[in-house]
Amino acid sequence: MFLDRLKAYIQDPPPDLAVEISEAGLAAARLGARTELGFAPLHAGALVVSPVQENLIDEDEFARAVRSVAGAEPGRKRRSVALLLPDYCTRIAVLDFDSFPGDAKEQASLIRFRLKRSVPFDAESAALSYWPEPGAAGKKVDVLVTLAPLEVVARYEAPFRAAGMNPGLVIPSSLAAIELAPDNGLSVMAKLTGRVLTVVARRAGVPKLVRCIELPVPDLEEVCAVLAPTFVYLEDNLGGKAENLYLCGFGAETDEAARRFAEELGVTVDAVRSPLGVPGETNAGLLGYLRSIARNN
Repeated sequence: MFLDRLKAYIQDPPPDLAVEISEAGLAAARLGARTELGFAPLHAGALVVSPVQENLIDEDEFARAVRSVAGAEPGRKRRSVALLLPDYCTRIAVLDFDSFPGDAKEQASLIRFRLKRSVPFDAESAALSYWPEPGAAGKKVDVLVTLAPLEVVARYEAPFRAAGMNPGLVIPSSLAAIELAPDNGLSVMAKLTGRVLTVVARRAGVPKLVRCIELPVPDLEEVCAVLAPTFVYLEDNLGGKAENLYLCGFGAETDEAARRFAEELGVTVDAVRSPLGVPGETNAGLLGYLRSIARNN
């Protein structure tokens, strides 16, 4: 699975806490002998996800929610926390390179150069993470990239640090949520969070295309208007047709979405699943992350 590859770069043990952030609230899992799930809601408007503006509109309300999921454990050393950020406050892309250097500084410089005209913030000063295909140095390669304004990431992290936690792994929600989608051939996951649709296409478990779009309205017609050309692009550029579509965050419309997309796109459609609960708009990344660190989750 994808996060297995990602963790090979990180080499960190599982954290004490994992938290997914959304406009609705914080979905959290305390990790120990058994996993304890919780949710701290946010007041409407306390958090507004954006890649270009301040996200934490009510910092006190967000800090209260952080303290609620963190709990009080006096006398302990600083605890580690994995943060799953809203997709739309970042930019996620799969970049193809005819030749990819082996030096890390050269790699980062090349990636920032490729993205500087296509992101709505300063790519040179942004927080950058990237994962090239294994054994790719010096060869034609796809590189999965996440870029986020440093100030946005720092503001999300600050209340956790103030509560005695040290953010380690910090990734967009969808890159964790794809762990919930079966890894079979060329497949697509469509994750809806409010008005934001994230589409991730994978082949042999490796992301090949990521699109994150704010829809005018989050209805099935608008979603299909994004999915249809995406499936055409995949068939034209990846040498085959995506045969499976996995849905996440469609709530009560999941069955109707599955019926409509199967008919209009000619694919097998199913919802992502987790034994720990129903993956939705606020917790799919968290449940995907938990699955990646313990296969019985």
